[in-house]
Amino acid sequence: MYNLEQFSKADMCQCAVTLRNMDERSQSMEETADRVVRYLHEHFVDQDTGKPACALIRFFKTHPFGFLPPAVQESARGILQGQYVPSATKCLTLLATAGDEPQWNQRQGSTGHQAIPLVDQDFVHRAPMILQLIQQFGLEVSKVIETVPTLITDTPHKAFNVFYIPTAVGSPYIPAQKEFVKPYGVQSVLGFGGLTPGGELFAVILFSKVPIPLETADRFRWLSAYVRIAIEGFERANTFTELAAVATPALR
Repeated sequence: MYNLEQFSKADMCQCAVTLRNMDERSQSMEETADRVVRYLHEHFVDQDTGKPACALIRFFKTHPFGFLPPAVQESARGILQGQYVPSATKCLTLLATAGDEPQWNQRQGSTGHQAIPLVDQDFVHRAPMILQLIQQFGLEVSKVIETVPTLITDTPHKAFNVFYIPTAVGSPYIPAQKEFVKPYGVQSVLGFGGLTPGGELFAVILFSKVPIPLETADRFRWLSAYVRIAIEGFERANTFTELAAVATPALR
């Protein structure tokens, strides 16, 4: 178990190795991501109560609209109220989720976050949390939403980073204050991730019920590299479990 308020260097090393091996016997990136969020939700605890320190943990990755499962495409269209979405449009896609409520433990239970189509820069600028995530990762919005892949070697110093909101209550960057932040006691928000080798953005976001100090947030930067290793083998194929099930199993 780990204490988010006192996440030591030794804790970081142990956690990183565990996350690195989450792809073992996985059949898809989604399955690996699910293991990541469940491990973090179960192992980050409130030292006073022994209960999970995070109300919710989610794993997102950008993915072209045309390669999303049909049900996820419908969810994306719903956000744009049925507007046509070009196949190459990048969507910030929910791969896995774990949290305190039953509906927070499967991505299909999300009503508005299964896939968020990043249709243009104006759309991103109207979504404060997404914009802050991209900017704090040190990335340009144009690079994240562009439909032509950018290899990670083009921006090596921006491969991994953190998104950190030390005080969630009242933050203009964290939506659903009345519906989520306040009733579930969310105190800090921490995201970690970066770019995959193919130039897609990935991010694990923790909504913590305990305050997260800056020193802890900085350590998550190193976890990003190990999570990327765990998921990168599925980048070209088998992103979603339901699509991997109908494909020829790959030797791993």
